Amino acid sequence: MSGDEHAGHSGGHGATTWSMAAQATLHCLTGCAIGEVLGMVIGTAAGFHNAGTIVLSIVLAFIFGYALTMRGVIKSGLSLGAAFKVALAADTVSIAVMELIDNTVIVAIPGAMDAQLSDWLFWTALLFSLAIAFVITTPVNRWMISRGLGHAVVHGHH
Repeated sequence: MSGDEHAGHSGGHGATTWSMAAQATLHCLTGCAIGEVLGMVIGTAAGFHNAGTIVLSIVLAFIFGYALTMRGVIKSGLSLGAAFKVALAADTVSIAVMELIDNTVIVAIPGAMDAQLSDWLFWTALLFSLAIAFVITTPVNRWMISRGLGHAVVHGHH
């Protein structure tokens, strides 16, 4: 990430805007979506049971979410271990909330967990669940950033 992406972020000092929270959530959503989609595709294509597909999706969402944050802070000069600690502090709550909402929505949509990759329901449910997760996670991130938590932790490393 470039320094410009984080210009104006207060890291808990000053006003935390909805734009800042949305940007942090979008960053989180990118990693979550990569992992979530990949997990759903692999689980569905491999014929995993629904629970196995969800677990795989959640694990991959955390891996990709942390990896995206680590990539940015490693570029700032942090070691791999230090970057991992920053990613844990910055993204764990956001990813957990996003995954809880995302997977709850998918499970709640009739037939979504049984839809195949070629079904419009598979892709529509996945996109809808990610959109709902974004909307619900943004206020969580705003609250966390305003207290110097979550994504605000990353800001000192850019």
